[in-house]
Amino acid sequence: MASVRRVMLLAFATALWISGTQRAEAQLKLGYYAHSCPRAEAIVKDEVEKALADDEGVGADLLRMHFHDCFVRVIRYCCCFRCCSIKCVDAAWYNASNPQGCDASLLLDSTNASKAEKDAQINLTLEGFDVIDTVKEKLEAACKGVVSCADLLTFAARDAIVHYGGIHYKVPSGRRDGRISIASDTDVLPSPDFKLAKLTDLFISKGLSQTDMVILSGAHTVGIAHCDAFSKRLDSGDPTLDSKYARVLRRQCPPKSNNTVPMDPKTPNKFDNRYYRLVLSNRGLFTSDVSLTSTPGTATLVESLARNFKSFQLKFAEAIVKMGSIGVLTGNDGEVRSNCRVVN
Repeated sequence: MASVRRVMLLAFATALWISGTQRAEAQLKLGYYAHSCPRAEAIVKDEVEKALADDEGVGADLLRMHFHDCFVRVIRYCCCFRCCSIKCVDAAWYNASNPQGCDASLLLDSTNASKAEKDAQINLTLEGFDVIDTVKEKLEAACKGVVSCADLLTFAARDAIVHYGGIHYKVPSGRRDGRISIASDTDVLPSPDFKLAKLTDLFISKGLSQTDMVILSGAHTVGIAHCDAFSKRLDSGDPTLDSKYARVLRRQCPPKSNNTVPMDPKTPNKFDNRYYRLVLSNRGLFTSDVSLTSTPGTATLVESLARNFKSFQLKFAEAIVKMGSIGVLTGNDGEVRSNCRVVN
């Protein structure tokens, strides 16, 4: 009975959160800055292009920033079986995803009182915060106090994808910036060691589906990985890692090194669907990558995405727009930071 009650409470908490997410998503809209800052998206695009001209790899960091920003923060909901006009009884607290998802909390600097998300272990390899600073300065010069850092980051991720050869997709905007950033909140971010069930549970907890998870994993088609993210597979002789590729990786990643290797050795700066072909040939770097073929349903989806580049691009655009709506702050919630590193 207790276990049934726990499942019911957790389901209720998740339903509350998804409902809140859907309401927030509805408040975002295309062309949000059409009158208040008509060149906002053009300014972001121009500065991202300049940054990628200097360092083409930083676009993958901008994309990873967007993902990591949207997936953190937790809140506690009170879920009740019996409620009356005065109080809730038989109540239990359960952690559920905070409505403050895509709120640019990742961009805040640590303070003397609190270690911020960007200084958590999982985010220490992220680069590109200086790019965000430059874009924000340009936006403030054009339209002071108008464009949020959360929208800036969402636009920048889209523009990086386009730079790498992805399709241009429209981004609903109107996000506001959060005021809290706590390093320990990043504990929920997926690990390269996650298997399919754990990945699926995490994405569902954010209002996304298993299909969304497989599609968004396609972002691994660009960027680099540090050797320690997959060294366990090399050390254990993981049979799900192609033996020839494993030998190449061992040369690139000698013991105790933390070198970097491209996620896609042939086209590391091209937003294509080769990632899925690598997964199918046991050349995905992470355990989380190979796990995508561990069930017939997900394997079929991987095969479909590997065959059809245009379909992958369209589906990825749809999924990342959906991800960009996770728990956004809108209306009078939050703020529009003048400097993305600090609260106003």
